[in-house]
Amino acid sequence: MHSSLSIWATALGLINHFFFCNYEPSSANLPLIFLAVQPVSLLVLIEEPFSFPRLFWSYFVFLGSLSLSIFAYRLSPFHPLAQYPGPVIGKVTKLWGVWKASQGYKHVYHKKLHDIYGPFVRIGPNELSVIDVVAVGQILGHGGLDKGRFYESGRHSSTPPSIVGLTGEAHAARRRVWNRALTSSAVREYEPLVAKRASQLISCLRDKGGIVDLVHWFDLFSLDVMGDLAFGGTFEMLRDGRDVDGLGERIQVATDVTGHIPWIINTLHLFPQVARTIQEFNDFAQGLAMQRIKNGAVGARDLWYHLADEAGLEKRKPSLEDTTADSVIAVIAASDTTALALSSVVWFLLSIPEHYRRVQQELDEVIVDGDDPLDTKKHQELHFLSACINEALRLHPPVPSKGGSRQIPLTQHGRSIAGRFIPPGTSVWTPPYALHRSPEYFSFPDQFLPDRWLPGSNFERHNAAAFMPFSIGPANCVGQKFAKCELFMVLSLLFKSFDLQFADAFDCEAWGPTLEDHFIVTRGPLLVNLVPRH
Repeated sequence: MHSSLSIWATALGLINHFFFCNYEPSSANLPLIFLAVQPVSLLVLIEEPFSFPRLFWSYFVFLGSLSLSIFAYRLSPFHPLAQYPGPVIGKVTKLWGVWKASQGYKHVYHKKLHDIYGPFVRIGPNELSVIDVVAVGQILGHGGLDKGRFYESGRHSSTPPSIVGLTGEAHAARRRVWNRALTSSAVREYEPLVAKRASQLISCLRDKGGIVDLVHWFDLFSLDVMGDLAFGGTFEMLRDGRDVDGLGERIQVATDVTGHIPWIINTLHLFPQVARTIQEFNDFAQGLAMQRIKNGAVGARDLWYHLADEAGLEKRKPSLEDTTADSVIAVIAASDTTALALSSVVWFLLSIPEHYRRVQQELDEVIVDGDDPLDTKKHQELHFLSACINEALRLHPPVPSKGGSRQIPLTQHGRSIAGRFIPPGTSVWTPPYALHRSPEYFSFPDQFLPDRWLPGSNFERHNAAAFMPFSIGPANCVGQKFAKCELFMVLSLLFKSFDLQFADAFDCEAWGPTLEDHFIVTRGPLLVNLVPRH
């Protein structure tokens, strides 16, 4: 009864696949409407009598033909990425990647895929995950691939782009300001603020006494520090002993999930709840900016001073909106990565008591009675603690999945990366978690072995080029010197002030798997018993 309708609906599905395969849309708004009206229009064009069964059949055959055509092409030897191995479900649909991202364990999933398939893995219809160290250098280094659309995911037109989403000359101009804000001399100016907050953290821990959740207190410390630097001191979370409402984290989790299907972003913005959340976030950020302008800096010159170019060194002064966007990024990204690194170092050390004892012994030898644990000159002598920090960053990189992808534009002819041809339109991920744990580059890659970072260590494989906790290339983390300053200050003062051990009821082995990768890394409680040393 429906033979003519079936033929036309099937043909229409195939035509749509051909069209969208060659003219990829940047937004789902019009394509969704276009797909929705075609089966109805088909009934009119072929002059079929209208009925709900015929309408249902038109949709069923049309969408079925379109879907089967897409699946068959993506699995066929004619697909540009057919030569790259990977799971069948990943080749067929990106929704599988979205599901993994929503769970928070895509970094572990990617590592498993690389263990099975090797350094180049096809993780999506047009996506690769790459952990070949030569290829990673070519992808992220100077002259590498452009940022993919992931970096702009979640951003509404009412929100200006931050440095994370900028490319080309715009990124270079903004990066120049950031570089000035985080030079060695600038970081030295920030040290008193960090020292003040580190001392406040230890004071809070002394007041609490006994068993504390260090993840909670590290989060408060890092947010207070970045609040001081980016917005002139605004949070005072250590004082209050509580976190803000978590709005920034919700934004980042949503960004991470939707970043895997960026074409749906504009459609999601049409929903009232999404629009309301964006407006709340914009109002929150604008309020912080107004407070900084009103109250000025905490101390001499802060991060805002440089980002807003208050010294007038740039030809074009950044707008208030641009400065606010970058300052918010600084608070969300820098505070989370610091808190994760602090938590991870403590967890690894307490899990292996002999390493913890070595750290304490080193601290007691370098920072003797009367010395200041916050003296950064002393930190340069803490070689084993430095090795422990590196090893914690290797096993628990601050951004386990690299945050976003790089992409070869459809307008180009593809690129040769480490002897492999990558066709146009391909998004490429370089996940640090999988790279850092590759047996190709590190002996005993899943074990916490700080000695591998010490001079004269005798490890068969130790390729420092495969270590990129702060990324590499022109878009690497500009704040890594400042992050190291925070880590040494807090850890030195913490380990000099307390003897630490896991709380009796705390399942220490289960803490590592609680780390969830949502661009930022969420963590479960880290319950530790603190005993004052002096």
